[in-house]
This record gives sequence, C-alpha cells and structure tokens, in this order.
Amino acid sequence: MKAIAVVEQVIESGLFRARWLLAPFYIGLVFALAMLIVVFTGELWQALGAIFSLDTEQVILAVLTLIDLSLAANLVIIVIFSGYENFVSKIDTGDNEDRPSWMGTLDFSGLKMKLIGSIVAISIISLLRAFMTLTQLHATVDMTRLAWLIGLHVTFLFSGVMFAFMDWIASKTAMNAHESGHRGPVAP
Repeated sequence: MKAIAVVEQVIESGLFRARWLLAPFYIGLVFALAMLIVVFTGELWQALGAIFSLDTEQVILAVLTLIDLSLAANLVIIVIFSGYENFVSKIDTGDNEDRPSWMGTLDFSGLKMKLIGSIVAISIISLLRAFMTLTQLHATVDMTRLAWLIGLHVTFLFSGVMFAFMDWIASKTAMNAHESGHRGPVAP
C-alpha cells in the first residue's frame, strides 16, 4: 500500500510540474505581440506618409486597421497574463500600481468571455473595413468574401451569446447547489 502512495505522489508531482511546459507558449506570444507592434508601426507610418493624399474613407480605413491591430494586441496580452496566471504560476508584480486590476481575478470563464468579446470586436472591424471599401470609387464587390465576413461575425456573435448563456446557467446551478447545501434536508 505504501508503494502505491509513493507512485501516486510521484505521478501527481510530475503532472503538477508539467504545467511549466505551457510557459514557452506564453513567451512565444510575447514575440507575437512584438510582431503586431512591427505591423502596427508599418501601417501607421504608411498612413502618416500619405495623410495629405488620402480621402476621408481611406483615413477611416487606416484608423480601423490600427484599431484592429490594437485589439489583437490587447487579446494577446489578456491571453498571456490570464493564461499564465491560471495555468502556470501567479505573476509577482510586487506592489506595482500599474498592475491591471483584472490580473489574478480573471478565471477561465472570464478569460473565455474576454476572448470572445475581443474576437467579435475584431470581426466587426474587419466587416466595417470591408463595407468602407465599397464606398470607394470603382470598388468591386466580392460577394463571397463579404458573405464569409458576415457569416463569421454572426457565428462569433452567436458563440459569445451561447458562452455567456452557459456561464449564466453554470452560475445559477452553482448558486442553487450552494443554497440547497445550507438548508438541510428538504421535507417531502
């Protein structure tokens, strides 16, 4: 019986330490964030270089592209911080006043909702950019691409609503289980 307990302890200890295998993923996402900065800077530089030759729609398209990249960067930061803290280890920032208020409090359900919210925002900006290009002179309409953008946005939106609904059901179930546990036996 003692040997089984030792084996169990070794397995559980190994499984617990295996969470560190996720760390390289989060480090890789830091490089992805750097890639987004490079692309953002390039887009900004290109827009600033042509600012006096752009019409209103082109300026709006450039701004929407920058917003899209910013939302993607925010999404990467959320995944890095909350994923690392939820699955690997708490991030010790000391008493740094710049620590985001949601760090350490965002559970998997909250992370899921922030992710789907960001994805919906990114998809709506892509869709808006596609619609803005339709106002340009001699614009050709790629109905297949437009249909895919709309379909994907509706799918992301529906998924977000379903995630929120499932979380709401889970919270109600947990609340009911918690309440029924404190009342004692129910009389017939």
